[in-house]
Amino acid sequence: MRVIDVMHLGRPHVIGCWEVDGVLVDPGPESSLPTLLEALDGEQPRAVLLTHIHLDHAAATGAMVERWPGMPVYVHERGAPHLIDPAKLLNSAGRLYGDKLEYLWGRILPVPAENVTALAGGETVLGMRVAYTPGHASHHVCYLHEESGTAFVGDVAACKIPPTDLVVPPTPPPDIDVELWEASLDLLEGWNPQRLALTHWGPVDNPAEHLAIVRARLREEAELARQMDEKTYEADLRRRITEAVDPEIVAEILQAVPSAYQWSGLDRYWRKKAEREAP
Repeated sequence: MRVIDVMHLGRPHVIGCWEVDGVLVDPGPESSLPTLLEALDGEQPRAVLLTHIHLDHAAATGAMVERWPGMPVYVHERGAPHLIDPAKLLNSAGRLYGDKLEYLWGRILPVPAENVTALAGGETVLGMRVAYTPGHASHHVCYLHEESGTAFVGDVAACKIPPTDLVVPPTPPPDIDVELWEASLDLLEGWNPQRLALTHWGPVDNPAEHLAIVRARLREEAELARQMDEKTYEADLRRRITEAVDPEIVAEILQAVPSAYQWSGLDRYWRKKAEREAP
């Protein structure tokens, strides 16, 4: 088992692809695919498991299937249609990233339907237990490698760039739901994993302590976003990150969790929550 640093835009510790038993969990963006292919040394993966289809985790998938047409891909059933036909995903991403879309994430190619296995949660695939874990994304799943006790957690367990202890939950639009996210953290705690495998970035060997911090940080950021407008929140977040870690790590964190999108996901959560609770 290893984490492959795909060196997104040439920077370390931003996006990690996990390899276990010849299976890749979240290959990252197509813009970083050459680095991943070099690390694989020409070997075809047995399969790709996606925690969710956000472009920093999954954008390389179509290009990998183009290279290896028989390679199976596993993804939550809500994400599967957008993997097969990425038109809506591209439209949404285009609104978010504008003309930087291809520079950031590369080509987003469709994955043939015959390669895709849709997951609901509760399955066991390739030695991995699957759980549906929404909150960050409505189509998010986590995987527990039962032999090693390692949980592959996508973005549910937030971002923690070594060697810093700072934990930053990624909260981009449109699916942030704090209560669902907390329920997903409960589920991960119930697995009692021996370690967590973060996409951003690397292993966490104190899962219970880390998940408790994620829960507290998620609530803290949600409350701050409710109290502040967008510009004030972004400036405050960047200040807090800058004061907490070394300058080199600041750049890595802000590339893994761009501050420009954090407020809008939480603001949408609060507006949707108010609509649900309105008499």
